[in-house]
Amino acid sequence: MTTYSQLCLGDVSEIRMQFVPHPGASLLSLTADLYGDRRHAVPPAARDAVRREVPAHVRETLRPLFAPGHPAIPDCLTPTASMSRDGAEHHLEQLLDLPADRLLAALEEEFAGAPPEQWRPVVDRPGRWLERYGAVMRALWEAVRPVWRAAQEGLRREAERVGGAMVLGRPDTVLATLSPRYRYTDSVLHLPDGHPERFALDGRRIILVPVVSGGSASLFAFDHPDFAWVGYPLPGLRSLWSPTASPAPSPSPTDPARLLLGDARSAILRATTRPTAMGDLATALRYAPATLSHHCARLENAGLLQRRREGQYVVVHRSTLGSELLDLLSA
Repeated sequence: MTTYSQLCLGDVSEIRMQFVPHPGASLLSLTADLYGDRRHAVPPAARDAVRREVPAHVRETLRPLFAPGHPAIPDCLTPTASMSRDGAEHHLEQLLDLPADRLLAALEEEFAGAPPEQWRPVVDRPGRWLERYGAVMRALWEAVRPVWRAAQEGLRREAERVGGAMVLGRPDTVLATLSPRYRYTDSVLHLPDGHPERFALDGRRIILVPVVSGGSASLFAFDHPDFAWVGYPLPGLRSLWSPTASPAPSPSPTDPARLLLGDARSAILRATTRPTAMGDLATALRYAPATLSHHCARLENAGLLQRRREGQYVVVHRSTLGSELLDLLSA
């Protein structure tokens, strides 16, 4: 049974939402999926790219971070410790320059003076372990670098979508459609977590961090005094790792609905002025059925789309709220 941590956002009109394309979140997601038994739906091409780059000691080096029962990772070891807009090289340099005594102090604080057994090799030889950890993170970035570069246009579109939602005073339209693994209800964001807790935003910024690792990527941190950050799959990441995949039709770059909802969901809303079978819609928009179902579910959760079964078919139809939103954006 999936358990969820909750981030209580408070009054939607007071949410301060920011988009930060931080490559470190993608590195964390890949690490968690390939070596931490977390399921982020990393595609085979990404797995192959990582395995070609990482050193032979990768599993041994990363074992302390993902041992059962003690999933905590000290902030100083995460490439997302700082949510700045600096490039990957800057964040990697910070990791590579981390002093051994600072790591030991962080472990002392994290585990109240009694680090779990899996951290013993780190405590015994912190300098050597840091050198190996730095080599692993550097190799991960070498695997991700080409895809991150190819993702720049998608990142730009996503920044416009998030910015458009804030301009219109509707951050909830973005929060409700971040990921198939997240749920947004009554100003509360629910995120899958094996050790669930309840957090409050309390006036802090919420930072959205797109990742290019996998379609089910789920990662977040809510303990910083100034912000809470949430990682989520960048729309269209499948085509980044599979260049032969057929892309969805490109709408007008100035379409307000596209800027707010993204390419796929704006196209779905515009194509469902009348009840339409899911199969017909998938064919018309050139989306895989699973991809279309995911986007329709997010639109339905936001109240913009209705789905119902008619015999052996599932039919979708734009809701009144969906039509009103399109009318508003077209005005």
